[in-house]
Amino acid sequence: MKIEELLMRPEGKTLEFKRDMSSPKNILKTLTAFANTAGGVLLIGIEDNSKAVLGLDNPLDEEERLCNLIADSIEPRVVPGVELVNWKGRTLLAVEVYPSAMRPHWLKSRGIESGVLVRVGSTNRQADRPLTAEMRRSALNLSYDEEPMPDINPEALDFRVASGLFAGLRDWNENSLETLRLVIRHQGRLVPTVGGILLFGTVRERYFQDAWIQCGRFGGTDKANILDQLEIRTHLPIALNDAFEFVKKHASRSAEFGELRRKDVWSVPLEAVREALTNAIVHADYSQTGAPIRVAIFDNRIEIENPGLLTGGLTIGDVREGVSKLRNRVIGRIFKELNLIEQWGSGFQRMAASCRAIDLPEPSMEEVAFRFRITFSLNRVAVQPQADDIEQRIMALIRENGAGGGASTQYLSQTVGISSRAMRDRLARMTKTGLIVAVGRSAYDPHKRYLPAKESKA
Repeated sequence: MKIEELLMRPEGKTLEFKRDMSSPKNILKTLTAFANTAGGVLLIGIEDNSKAVLGLDNPLDEEERLCNLIADSIEPRVVPGVELVNWKGRTLLAVEVYPSAMRPHWLKSRGIESGVLVRVGSTNRQADRPLTAEMRRSALNLSYDEEPMPDINPEALDFRVASGLFAGLRDWNENSLETLRLVIRHQGRLVPTVGGILLFGTVRERYFQDAWIQCGRFGGTDKANILDQLEIRTHLPIALNDAFEFVKKHASRSAEFGELRRKDVWSVPLEAVREALTNAIVHADYSQTGAPIRVAIFDNRIEIENPGLLTGGLTIGDVREGVSKLRNRVIGRIFKELNLIEQWGSGFQRMAASCRAIDLPEPSMEEVAFRFRITFSLNRVAVQPQADDIEQRIMALIRENGAGGGASTQYLSQTVGISSRAMRDRLARMTKTGLIVAVGRSAYDPHKRYLPAKESKA
């Protein structure tokens, strides 16, 4: 466990700092949430805001106390990795929790009804019943949309729409519904699956009131002034196209002329938006209630939001690197068969490339409450000025000294050959622009050292 790398990261979904063990309840909440979500590391002996490394006065006693608290307070039992770590003469208590196959875990003092916690960003949130059930399914590798709906007749599926969508893609016959798991055998008879009803059910809104898409175009940068709106309540594969057409309706385009033909240039990364809309539909947690999938277009951005946190212990960093886990197997299978999903796991890379092609920044992703949101900025990326020779030299020296705990201001000043004051000014500027990070006991520590910045896996 490299403390230097952890200190460079902000607190987030898989990382938290605690000054000491004066508040064991909050520590237990964090460990429970880690186990229920994507795992994580808790470092005790570090001040939350400044990241000042303070250490612990009685580390062996605190280690024993923490292990006893974990064993006595969390159900089912969590077995994290607990170790004492020395960093520059100070002893820290490091606790590493892994995504659990026994989730949901809960605090015994609060019971399963109110003691199940999940990690959302850098906060611990109480899970509701649908999210608790989702955790059980994820741990057992089950899919909600494969569950039977025994009270509904298979005739509630719109066979005409389904067969029409598959025309030319595959032969459609009486066995196709069962092959695609739109229906399933339950107690000796065929009944629709949750996915079948969500995709092609004529009674979908009776059972899934929030399984629709709400689209809005707003004037300005907030939702105070709505210019246009659309409620899309049709079958999910058709809804994808309708939502995409709404975005195109509000996108502007210009023309570029090449050697022989005209090329339309859109103000919006359309390929990326279509990918994000597809992901929102395929990966939504339809067991959640309260709000539909939402598409909000503002003057400076587009937000696409669906119910459900990332599933299967995934982090936003995992998604950026192409790791994918399908929440809804029936819906995913249908979208794949309809060629609406091109390739598993490469969605973010394609979205990022589509944005870069028209000089827009890569999309941002975040978990908000129990929902997932992706945001596309419509502000063109400014050309970044190149670092001068001195800053390039400073950056090279900081990288060279990264494994040794970083480079000090004095070392950099003497090696580069500029005054300490000039060096401090340059380091402050490089820190502000995100090139490097400062690590020390406090923000004003004269002995703090500098390390190259790395992208956080929040």
